[in-house]
Amino acid sequence: MTHDRILPAPPPDSGGAPARSRLRRGSLAAAAVAAVAAAGLTVLQPSVSQAAPALNSNALYVAPSGTAGASGSQSDPTTLASAVTRITAGGTIYVRGGTYNLAQTVTIAAGNNGTSSARKEISAYPGETPVLDFSAQSESSSNRGLALNGSYWHLYGLTVEHAGDNGISVGGSNNVIERTVTAFNRDTGLQISRADSATSISGWPSNNLVISSESHDNADSGGENADGFAAKLTVGTGNVFRYDVSHNNIDDGWDLYTKTDTGPIGPVTIEDSLSYDNGTLSNGTQAGSGDRNGFKLGGDDIPVNHIVRNNIAYGNGHHGFTYNSNPGSMTVSGNVSIDSTERNFSFDAG
Repeated sequence: MTHDRILPAPPPDSGGAPARSRLRRGSLAAAAVAAVAAAGLTVLQPSVSQAAPALNSNALYVAPSGTAGASGSQSDPTTLASAVTRITAGGTIYVRGGTYNLAQTVTIAAGNNGTSSARKEISAYPGETPVLDFSAQSESSSNRGLALNGSYWHLYGLTVEHAGDNGISVGGSNNVIERTVTAFNRDTGLQISRADSATSISGWPSNNLVISSESHDNADSGGENADGFAAKLTVGTGNVFRYDVSHNNIDDGWDLYTKTDTGPIGPVTIEDSLSYDNGTLSNGTQAGSGDRNGFKLGGDDIPVNHIVRNNIAYGNGHHGFTYNSNPGSMTVSGNVSIDSTERNFSFDAG
């Protein structure tokens, strides 16, 4: 394992209170950027297009007022749950702006796939912000918001909030999740794990890319499970998080947890991403049972060779980066950690 430069927390102020208590979020962000410059690191910029894609002629349209039996044209929009069963490979579902008040999980079923050359896409309509609000769900492991169990899909520009479990769960493979926001969900905002317990190891989700996405203020009632992003317990190889931001989640920013019952997972890559203020929600709420790490990279002494590079952690409620009992040969390089309550880097073995 390669180790990073450890940046200590700022000293107490003259009144004896930790400097962290006086720092505003913007000040911490400025400190992180300054630390990157001082360490001689390069902050990479996303290479993805900043503009939404041009309208696809092979399209269905969804709106808050849409109905399941509608044609899906611009003038006769349908529902998202209906559209995902009808769109063909290479087609795009355009989701108009506004709030969608939903009570049932929107499921893209296993076998509902695009192809490597013709993905199926769900995209915010250019210039608009669709919000999928699952406040009507109760807190339950069966109550996800959007369940992506198919393969070769591209999700773009969606906000998913208040789900009874994960905001977005990814059980399929070869998907791209781009510019999504998952917030206020009652478990991890965006989680990659097998779709159900009957899925064999060969079918565990692999080769998914989560890019330029944000996850924040996710909290379960027990205060110990809801992370920003997770690829844990039952994931295959090739899953990547890039240019993502996770903050103010009740548990960890990123969780790559493994346990003996399910064994090792495939190596995960996290790069050019930011994790801050995890363990404390935006409204100041904390939970003593949460782990509160920026990046948690293992569990149960199971070796997995993750790649974690060029990331920033600051102001997290426990460690910035922790191996969490992962004795594998991880590549942990080019990272910066500032102002963690415990350790900026906690790697006691491995």
